[in-house]
Amino acid sequence: MAMLASSAPTDTTSCVLQIGETAGAIWKVLREKGPLTIAKLVKEIDAPRDVVMQGLGWLAREDKISIEEEARTRIVSLRE
Repeated sequence: MAMLASSAPTDTTSCVLQIGETAGAIWKVLREKGPLTIAKLVKEIDAPRDVVMQGLGWLAREDKISIEEEARTRIVSLRE
């Protein structure tokens, strides 16, 4: 999708920017702390849970993270 040049960001642009920044924050936390459950990751990131989940989707789509299911929890880790 091509972006149109504009002086003011649209709601969609700012939303995508927020998700991208959250994905970067998730990556940094996982690099520093290692694998975490999704619940703990949400507590570590200063963003709403839905934005954290979207950031996880972003990283998963880029094949940057692994999500393992253990019992009733999911553990997220960086791919090597």
